[in-house]
Amino acid sequence: MRIFEKNGWQNTEEVARIVCDYVKEHPYIHNVVMASKTGYTIDIFRKTFTDAGVDAKFTIVTHCYGDLGPGQCEMDPAKRRELEDEGVRVITATHALSGAERGIVNHFGGGWTPAILMADTLKMLGQGMKVGVEISLMAMDNGAVPYGEEIVAVGGCGHGADYAITLIPGHSNNLFETKVIDILCKPRIS
Repeated sequence: MRIFEKNGWQNTEEVARIVCDYVKEHPYIHNVVMASKTGYTIDIFRKTFTDAGVDAKFTIVTHCYGDLGPGQCEMDPAKRRELEDEGVRVITATHALSGAERGIVNHFGGGWTPAILMADTLKMLGQGMKVGVEISLMAMDNGAVPYGEEIVAVGGCGHGADYAITLIPGHSNNLFETKVIDILCKPRIS
């Protein structure tokens, strides 16, 4: 496991190399799921994989519509089309570990719910752990990754990538089937 001294965007290229090397060494892993607000981090990963001659299916999970503001999505529609035309699956969905529950908490002025408690507990291992589990559930719920197979999930602390895990995700309605296998890299503190 690689530990980064600081979290953030500056780790993205190294995370891409770490994930690429891991997928190359574990040929039974075919899917890489990434969190992405805008779709540009995936460009670094795809170039790294292409340059190394490593094949993988990429899925990115964006923030849902309304996260930026009513009716708005952070990903530019032209970037989404470009990625989809190049075979990248793009999922925009309600966050599996907050979604409607966050709306209830916000409406009633605070408090917690089981999913929010789970998300905050995962964050004790780093923001990227929570993101990796969450986007994997979302990818599974959308049929973007096969049931029962190990995948790589990549997340970060705001921009870029600084955390990567391998796991076998469950569907969100059976989220405790999810099994985190390896932490490939993470920031020391995130």
